[in-house]
This record gives sequence, structure tokens and C-alpha cells, in this order.
Amino acid sequence: MNEIIKEIEAEQMKEAVSDFRVGDTVKVYGKIKEGNRERIQVFEGTVLKIQGGGSRVTFTVRKMSNGVGVEKTWPMHSPNVEKVEVVRRGKVRRAKLNYLRGRVGKSAKVKEVK
Repeated sequence: MNEIIKEIEAEQMKEAVSDFRVGDTVKVYGKIKEGNRERIQVFEGTVLKIQGGGSRVTFTVRKMSNGVGVEKTWPMHSPNVEKVEVVRRGKVRRAKLNYLRGRVGKSAKVKEVK
């Protein structure tokens, strides 16, 4: 039974996945369906966490929009995620950056790797 599940998951996984980590600032190109049309919308923010395994890997991206924090969780191997582009590499020492939720302004920034 376990091998069957692994085979099904392997079929659903993407071959080329962008290499990014927690703390990086990324642009996620997501497909949006409006009626009968499809378009690509860019969501740029900081990666708060990456969780799951196999084809169920998800990552959460947070950005500030008009002074309000907006978070979106994206499935890594979803066909609705066109591509993930790394804008800036971040230097963090945590696997999950939940502490950024309570911060505003300069204290909500992540140091950049040089």
C-alpha cells in the first residue's frame, strides 16, 4: 500500500522546483481564474514557513498590503503555481518565522545574505 501512494505522489510532483528557504523574499506567480479567462497574479513577500513532505509540501508567504499583513499558503507542486522567483535571500536561524506576525516596520525585516 505504501509503495502505491509513493508512486501516485511521484507522478503529481513537479520536476523543476525553485530553490528557496525560510526568510527569503520571493515572487509567487499564481494562476487566477476569472470566469472563463486565466491570468497570472504576482504575490511578493517573505517566506514564513515550509512544511509537509512529498507532494504535500506547502509554503506560507507574508506581505504587507496597505498596512495590513496578508498571508497566503501555496502548495509547492500545485499546477496553479506557475513559478517561484527568489528576489532576496534572507539570513534566519529559525524554521518558522511566526514572530514576524506581531512586528511592523524595520523590526519586521529579515537580514539579507551577502
